[in-house]
Amino acid sequence: MTEEDRRPEDTGRKGRLIAWLQRAELGLAGFFLVAMVAMILTGGVARMVGRPLNLTIDLATCFFAWATFLAADIAWRQDRLIAFDLFSSRLPDRARRILTLVNLGIIAAILIYGVIAGCWLAWVSRARSFQGIPGVSYSWVTMALPVGSALMLVTTIGRIRRLLHSDERAGL
Repeated sequence: MTEEDRRPEDTGRKGRLIAWLQRAELGLAGFFLVAMVAMILTGGVARMVGRPLNLTIDLATCFFAWATFLAADIAWRQDRLIAFDLFSSRLPDRARRILTLVNLGIIAAILIYGVIAGCWLAWVSRARSFQGIPGVSYSWVTMALPVGSALMLVTTIGRIRRLLHSDERAGL
């Protein structure tokens, strides 16, 4: 990897922290996915033997919400989300960069709204408890929205910074 290819977050203490957080995010997303499947399987088996466990569905819902938002950030960071470039691929380089910047700005605005609305949702659902787990706030599920949106916002800001930095190097 040349110095030009190296991203600023790949170096130094800050880069190690970000890399550790990204690995933790990947591990948590995988854990929540496996735990969700385990809860659904456990609930199904328990129901088959005549001993239904109500908490398995609630836990699976919680794990699903967290796995979804964490995995969305991972996919966004690794550029693995579906994209259509039928129009943008025909544009000149400068216009394509401007269009990308506008798109990233719109995405950032939506994610900011997700953080704000998600925090509000977690706040208003704080008194609601899981049906199968009394005493545990439903906010544990709804916090997946603002946390996931915040993580994706950080990724989006990083994309914007890299795009602007590459524009400066290219003289655009």
